[in-house]
Amino acid sequence: MASDRTPPRLYARGMSTSIAPVTTPLGGPSLPQERRLETAIPGPRSQELLARKAEAVAAGVGHTVPIAAVAAGGGVVVDADGNSLIDLGSGIAVTTVGNAHPKVVEAIAAQAAQLTHTCFMISPYESYVEVAETLNRLTPGDHAKKSALFNSGAEAVENAVKIARKFTGKQAVVAFDHAYHGRTNLTMALTAKSMPYKSGFGPFAAEVYRVPASYPFRDGLSGQDAAARAISMIEKQVGADNLAAVIIEPIQGEGGFVVPADGFLPAVVEWCRANDVVFIADEVQSGFARTGAMFASEHFGIVPDLITTAKGIAGGMPLAAVTGRADIMDATHTGGLGGTYGGNPVACAAALAAMDAFENDGLIERAQEIETLLTGRLREIAASDPRIGEVRGRGAMIAAEFVDPETGAPDAALTGAVAKACIAAGVIVLTCGTYGNVIRFLPPLSIGDDLLAEGLDVLAEALGTV
Repeated sequence: MASDRTPPRLYARGMSTSIAPVTTPLGGPSLPQERRLETAIPGPRSQELLARKAEAVAAGVGHTVPIAAVAAGGGVVVDADGNSLIDLGSGIAVTTVGNAHPKVVEAIAAQAAQLTHTCFMISPYESYVEVAETLNRLTPGDHAKKSALFNSGAEAVENAVKIARKFTGKQAVVAFDHAYHGRTNLTMALTAKSMPYKSGFGPFAAEVYRVPASYPFRDGLSGQDAAARAISMIEKQVGADNLAAVIIEPIQGEGGFVVPADGFLPAVVEWCRANDVVFIADEVQSGFARTGAMFASEHFGIVPDLITTAKGIAGGMPLAAVTGRADIMDATHTGGLGGTYGGNPVACAAALAAMDAFENDGLIERAQEIETLLTGRLREIAASDPRIGEVRGRGAMIAAEFVDPETGAPDAALTGAVAKACIAAGVIVLTCGTYGNVIRFLPPLSIGDDLLAEGLDVLAEALGTV
């Protein structure tokens, strides 16, 4: 452990000398795979960093877990005080392949030693092309596809809308209730929830319309009925002749991990195809093995015209993409797409390594195993606690919605208290949902069964004491 005089920036170096090597499942740093609390959370060193953060970082940049992270791998995150927390968040579905996965680390180091940047729009390089080729192959559908690379999920969504508008010559875009698509001006307009994502940041981009999504737990509608409701509103309030694109997350993320009723997405896609409207699947959070399929769209039998990806694509490096029908992707004039850092060579190298792992290391199957473990234990807890209104999700993208057992009304206070208690006990969980009443489980696919079970035991204990 670093001495008390070690500057905070060296905590990670000090920590590394005190961690015994232990093999972790599916790769990652050799960290002991255990929940371990050396101090209360936050410990003194974490408190020092948080104090510095308060002085140096804009107040609008919040944090969920009050620690100073110094290492992560397998299913744990280690802080500067020596605490080892079970990771059920994956940095919001980013480290799906596992934090510091050996293939990703090796690829990053090799590429960084060769070149770190030329800008693909200035001097192209093979890794960008290879990422595009891989995305064209892996995304749903066997039609001709092309891709363009960007930096973040919001940037990918914004460019997907640009492409759809250019292709159709129309301007209107339809998004859905409970949607989250990003924090840029256009993507804030697409996002449904005001606080904290939109409040006070308007005016927002024009020609964005919102219709109800399928939320079976709350609306009780079949997929066909929910689709008919949405389509009727689109036809009456927007009109197909004005509509460039419909965008939706196949499984809604920040809105509460809402899984639409069977038949909802296919009916919306069918209507889009019949009316020359581009259907965009936002798979930023749900893509790359997260849901027990390479992409969540596969669960519903749909083939998007365009698909946006980011988060898990590059094992923690910033990268995003729009992939879709070649004729749509080619509608934009030369120079209309791009960006200085989009498709950075180091990020591309990481993505190729991560996608290789997703495809060849059994991670899709691992996500399916995690689904069985998570849903089984959560439903067992829910059977004896009516405050859990529903357990839902796919793969390693599972949620529990908390409600007032008498009325079924969302219970955000309970949700926040349970999440806070879990974090204090050394388990990282994240909340979400339009009503703030959902705890989501996004473990890295490198986590072991024992840590998953222990994390859920902590959740059950927290629920019993709140």
